[in-house]
Amino acid sequence: MPDTKRYRYKVLKWTAGMLLGIFIVLAGIAWFLNVKSRPMLTDRIKTLLYKSTDSLYTISFTKVSTNIITGNATLQNVKITPDTNRFKRLIALKRAPNNLYTVSLKKLVVKRFHPLTLYREQKLQLEEIIFDKPEVTMVNQQFAFNEGRAPRPIKSPYDIISKNLKEFSIKSIRFKDVSFKYINKNITNSTPFSIDDLNITLTDLLVDSTSAEDPSRFYLLKDIVINLNNYVYRTPDKMYDIKLDKLDFRATTGKLRINSFAMVPLYDEMTFGKVAGYARERFNISMSDIMLNDIDLPLYISKQELWAKEMAISNGFISVFNQNGLPGKPQENKIGKFPHQLLQLVDAPILVQKIQLKDVNVNYAVYNSESNQKGQISFEHTSGIIKNATNLDKIKAINPTMEVNLNTYLFGQGKLDVNFKFNLTAKDGAFSYNGVLHNFNARVLNQITKPLGLVRINRGNIDKLKFDFKANDLGAKGTVAFSYYDLSVALMKNDPEKDHLVTRGFLSFLANALIIKSENPGLGGKLIPEKVTYSRPANTSFFNMIWKSLFTGIKYSIGITEEKQNEVRQHIAKFKAMRASHNLRKHKRLMRRMKREREQNEKR
Repeated sequence: MPDTKRYRYKVLKWTAGMLLGIFIVLAGIAWFLNVKSRPMLTDRIKTLLYKSTDSLYTISFTKVSTNIITGNATLQNVKITPDTNRFKRLIALKRAPNNLYTVSLKKLVVKRFHPLTLYREQKLQLEEIIFDKPEVTMVNQQFAFNEGRAPRPIKSPYDIISKNLKEFSIKSIRFKDVSFKYINKNITNSTPFSIDDLNITLTDLLVDSTSAEDPSRFYLLKDIVINLNNYVYRTPDKMYDIKLDKLDFRATTGKLRINSFAMVPLYDEMTFGKVAGYARERFNISMSDIMLNDIDLPLYISKQELWAKEMAISNGFISVFNQNGLPGKPQENKIGKFPHQLLQLVDAPILVQKIQLKDVNVNYAVYNSESNQKGQISFEHTSGIIKNATNLDKIKAINPTMEVNLNTYLFGQGKLDVNFKFNLTAKDGAFSYNGVLHNFNARVLNQITKPLGLVRINRGNIDKLKFDFKANDLGAKGTVAFSYYDLSVALMKNDPEKDHLVTRGFLSFLANALIIKSENPGLGGKLIPEKVTYSRPANTSFFNMIWKSLFTGIKYSIGITEEKQNEVRQHIAKFKAMRASHNLRKHKRLMRRMKREREQNEKR
C-alpha cells in the first residue's frame, strides 16, 4: 500500500511538472509571438493607412500592446493626420476628396486581429476597432471634379495594398462618445459647428479585388449607424436650449429618427423680453416622433447637402409669445424674415420633398399693456403636408414654389382649411394664402378680442369665414367673406381701481346700434367679400401680419369701418358736448341758488 501511494504521488508530480512546463513553453511562445507581432502589426497599420488613402493620411501612436491569445491590440495616444502638401497635389491631380479629417484619441482598441492569418495568408482580418472618445475635425471643401462621382474610392485601395495584402477587412468600427467639429470652407468666415457624445458604427469594411465595385457598398462599407442621446445645445444668445432626446440613423435604409426635439426658452413669458431688452418673440417648440426617409448619405458626406424624400412630424406644439409695451430692438427690422425667406438663409443646402404634419398644436399670444392681459389664438390638432421645402438653386429653377396645405381647429372648435404658396425665388418674399374657417360659436374669439381689441363678444354664431390674400414684405392684399348671425358685442376698458376690464355701456350701445351688423349677409341675402389692404410695419412678424390682415377683414365685415368709426366719434362728440352743456347749466343753477341763500342770510 505505501508503494502504491508513492507511485501515485510521483505520477501526479510528473504530470504537474509536464503541465507547468507546457504552460511555460506556450507562454514563452505567446510572448515571443507578441513581441514579434507588434512591429509587424505596427508596420502593417501604418503602411495600410498611408497607402489605402493615396498617401494622404498618416497614423502615429506612442505604444502598441498585443495579446496573441485573445488576438487583441491597444494603441496609445493615436493621431491620424492629413498631409496638407499631398492634399494640394491631389487637388491638382483632381483626386482630392471633399472632406479632410483629423482624428486624435487616447486609446484605440483592436480586437481579434488574427496575426497568424496575417502572417500565413497575407489577410489582415479584424473583428472590431474601437475609437474611445476621439476628437474628430472635418473640413469640407467642395471640388467641381467630384461632382456626380459614385460613393466609392476614386482609386481602388486594393491596387495600392495588393503587394502586401490579399485582403483587409474589419467587421465593425465603433466611434464612441465622439467630439465632432465641422468646418465649412465653402463659406467665407463660417462659424464651425461642434457636437459631443456622438456614436458612429461602420459595419463590414472590406478591401479586396472586388469590393470597390460592389454596388451594395458605399465607401467600401455595408452600413453606417449614427446615434446621439440626450444632446443639449445652448444657443449663442443664451436664451434657448436645443434638446434632442435620441437620434438614430442607418445608411442602408436612409432613415433618420428623432424621438423628441425641443427648443426650450430659458425664461418665462413675462421675463423673456425683459432679459432680451426689447419686445422679442419667445418661441417654445416641442416635437415628437420625427422621421426622415430616404436620406442621400453619400451626397451629404461629400457636399453636406441634406436630401430626403419625406419627413414626418407628429405630436408636438409651437408656442409664440410677444410682450407689447417693451421697447423695440434698436434698428430692428423683420423684413426678409418670413418662413420661406429664413429657409433660404440656412447655410446647409436642404431639400425635403414632402413633410407630413400630424396632431401639432400652434399657439400665438401677445401681452397687451393697455389691457394688462394676454390675448391668444390657438390652432389645435394641426395636420397637413408641406411640399418642396428647399434652398437649393437647381431645385428652385425647376420648381420655385413651396406649398403648405393644412387642416386645423381654431381654439379646438372651428375647422380651418388653409393653403400657402411661398415663392422661394421672390426677392420681396411674395406668397399667397387662402382658406375657409367653418362654423363655430363666436364667443370663443373672446380669448383674443378682449385682451387685444378690448371687445367682448356677448353672443354670435359663425357660419363661414373665407379669405384669399396675396402678400409680400410690405403687406397683404385680398378679400375676406365673413358669414355670421345674432352678433352682439360690448366695448371694454381697463379700470385701474378695479384691476380688470369693465364694460363701456354707452359706447357699447352705440356700437351695437350704429356700427355692428348683427348678421351677414343682411336682408338682401347676398354675401359680399370685403376688400382688405394691410400695410405691414417693418418690425412685425409673419404670424402678426397674417392675424392683422384677417382681423381687419373681420372688422370690416361686421361694420367696423373707418366711416362708421368716424360716425360714432361724431355721436360721441355730440354726446360729450350735450353732457358738458347740461353740466354747465346745472352748475349755473347751483351757483344762483347759493347766491340767493347768501343774500337771504345777509338780510337776517
